[in-house]
Amino acid sequence: MSGRQAEALPACFAGLGAGSPRPRQKRGGMFCSVEDAFDNKTLDFPSLGAGRPRGPGPSPGPGPSDGHGAAVRAGSPGGAAPPLRCTGAATTGEPPDGCRQSDQLLIKGGKIVNDDQSFYADIYVEDGLIKQIGENLIVPGGVKTVDAYSQIVVPGGIDVHTRLQMPVMGMTSADDFYQGTKAALAGGTTMIIDHVFPDAGTSLLAAYEQWRECADSKACCDYSLHVDIPRWHESLKEELEALVKDKGVNSFLVFMAYKDKLQCTDAQMYEIFSIIRDLGAIAQVHAENGDIIDEEQKRLLDLGITGPEGHVLSRPEEVEAEAVYRAITIAKQANCPLYITKIMSKGAADVLAQAKRKGTVVYGEPITASLGTDGSHYWSKNWAKAAAFVTSPPISPDPSTPDRLTSLLSCGDLQVAGSAHCTFTTAQKAVGKDNFTLIPEGTNGIEERMAIIWEKCVVSGKMDENDFVAVTSTNAAKIFNCYPRKGRIAVGSDADLVLWNPKATKIISAKTHNLNVEYNIFEGTECHGAPTVVISQGKVVLEDGNLFVTQGSGRFIPRKTFPDFVYKRIKARNRLAEVHGVPRGLYDGPVHDVVLSTKAAAPTTASRMAACAGKVPSVPVRNLHQSGFSLSGSQADDHIARRTAQKIIAPPGGRSNITSLS
Repeated sequence: MSGRQAEALPACFAGLGAGSPRPRQKRGGMFCSVEDAFDNKTLDFPSLGAGRPRGPGPSPGPGPSDGHGAAVRAGSPGGAAPPLRCTGAATTGEPPDGCRQSDQLLIKGGKIVNDDQSFYADIYVEDGLIKQIGENLIVPGGVKTVDAYSQIVVPGGIDVHTRLQMPVMGMTSADDFYQGTKAALAGGTTMIIDHVFPDAGTSLLAAYEQWRECADSKACCDYSLHVDIPRWHESLKEELEALVKDKGVNSFLVFMAYKDKLQCTDAQMYEIFSIIRDLGAIAQVHAENGDIIDEEQKRLLDLGITGPEGHVLSRPEEVEAEAVYRAITIAKQANCPLYITKIMSKGAADVLAQAKRKGTVVYGEPITASLGTDGSHYWSKNWAKAAAFVTSPPISPDPSTPDRLTSLLSCGDLQVAGSAHCTFTTAQKAVGKDNFTLIPEGTNGIEERMAIIWEKCVVSGKMDENDFVAVTSTNAAKIFNCYPRKGRIAVGSDADLVLWNPKATKIISAKTHNLNVEYNIFEGTECHGAPTVVISQGKVVLEDGNLFVTQGSGRFIPRKTFPDFVYKRIKARNRLAEVHGVPRGLYDGPVHDVVLSTKAAAPTTASRMAACAGKVPSVPVRNLHQSGFSLSGSQADDHIARRTAQKIIAPPGGRSNITSLS
């Protein structure tokens, strides 16, 4: 063919043969298998004509054919564009032009893992949602293909406990919504639920709006909010109702610790739980005995113990276990579902597990720190390192605690794993260098959470891949009522997906983490299993170790009340727990006279007596044994006529007895 004829050919034919597959060869006879026999050999006209200028027409929508009318099947070498590799790209911000993403993805060849089943299939994603799941999917041309062979595809993780804007003594935690959610995505978490903590004098609604404003402008992944109740008063009931009905909040936390600051009384907890139950929300509790902690802190400071070790010494395991038992008791009486945050000790976990086995509607949340390390570091000679571990309840110094907690998490006695991520720099922690009670509390864990759980639970053989999905995403989505939008790989669910490589190895280090702090409490921990690709809202945000995050792209996920996963049992118990009096006639027998003392006539007693219907309060009677003669004023019985005489047997000095009062 002459050069002039070659120039006249369309551009798509000019590249024929350059990317053609090698010829198939049959070896071993007529009935042998032929390599690549089932691969589609349809020519990829768009890629062959890449050098040709295109008009500004609209991009092809979803459909069974490409732009030239040829049928395209997923997985064929010519039917889908080859995977885009953004190597050498910046680790943050938008991907470069050559790697800019579309809203269409095909995840090919992976093993899909949900909490209840695993199977091999491809996933087609469009407009941030999962559109198709199956084999030989028919998808539009130009779709970016993500190779998932030899990997598992799991729902994006849900971190149910973060504090990315925690105010402490005029400071704010080091990792804000941008840095915290960026680290979350790097670890395979695609949604967080952060705690709103109102400052003194700030209403719950105002604090909620502050958190929304900050998160909407900074978060890189989807988020939702819990609301803390730092001080209880009757007017808060209206705010709780507004948050539930208008703001998409269905969980509230109360504190049993931090005496004279945040601590709730048992009576207040019962009242709050009753309101939360009626609203169809979830009651959360920070469980520690604040009174004992307050006394222990004073004692240790008097002994001259001011370092981080004083923090754990003032909070023995028993104060957490006792508070967990008390919270469960109060919630059971109020018939309110209970969620215990930050299970840190064996004693607390055992109390919760025992209550759950008896049928109590209670859920427990161990965190990355309690599952992945121990509290022996509180006695480190390096003050900054020891202070990095300070959190409440403290990380247990018992080295066997992580093993117990991972076992209970694996068998279902504990249901959800959070991170309680709330980090402070060494300079911020140093505010308490001379007084451990002033050290800002909080540890890291948002980035390491899924890798630590995989290492401690799956690699060790305690749980399988389905249980891993349950504790890292599905259970959280069910409890807090965002399932199956989150926490499941299904058609119609959000395209928050993680390609997890069980064979990958990673060593956790402060030198490589995506946090704003100098210490990582999991320093040196080797994890077998890590995310290789993370997809959030249908877009690849982590690939080949490179992050492509967009500040402010996170969406607020509202949550409805009365989640079935929680409230089916509560509603049944409400019907069974109706209290009825016993029908009986009025008692008309003798009633013993009771003489009440002056102390018994106190206002509280009188008001209690007045509240009893049908009871006539007794007339106060002067107790001659407790009151003496006085000239200081009128007496309680001055209105009673005085007796004229008393007959005395035996004069003074001899035997005497009063025989008559008339």
